Amino acid sequence: MTLRPYDRQAAVDYAHRWAYYRNPDFYNFDELGGDCTNFASQCLYAGSKVMNYTPTFGWFYNSQYSRAPAWTGVPFFYNFLTRKQESPGPMGENAALNQVLPGDFVQLRFAPGPFAHNPVIVAVGSPPAPDNILVAAHSEDHDYRPLSTYPIREVRFIHITGVYR
Repeated sequence: MTLRPYDRQAAVDYAHRWAYYRNPDFYNFDELGGDCTNFASQCLYAGSKVMNYTPTFGWFYNSQYSRAPAWTGVPFFYNFLTRKQESPGPMGENAALNQVLPGDFVQLRFAPGPFAHNPVIVAVGSPPAPDNILVAAHSEDHDYRPLSTYPIREVRFIHITGVYR
């Protein structure tokens, strides 16, 4: 497999286009636990154009009833992106705040328990800091929201390194 570039601008453009709307090509999961990771996956797909149809552990969307857990679940999204084996689709790695770029992702924990929110980073100011990292998200719809405005207990960043094809 070859690791190809990730189109960060396409992911960010998609985030801006759909931050306050729902793309009719995808089910809206707001009433089923939230739409944040579905939206993050749509942005990621816009920048990668490759899905992974591996049952259970892949990352794909065909319909509300035919999708991988990683398409809509915060921890599964993380596990898929940070996998060690080469397989089709986008790849990511844990990153520090000063390593993130637009088109990367941040996962937030608000209380004890699992990470619960998955915004896409749409802008990174200088120096990188929570006040000037701006995100777009669904569930509570936002675009250009400063990361510092969330009541964060813990944060982790996922830097997209490329796309296996």
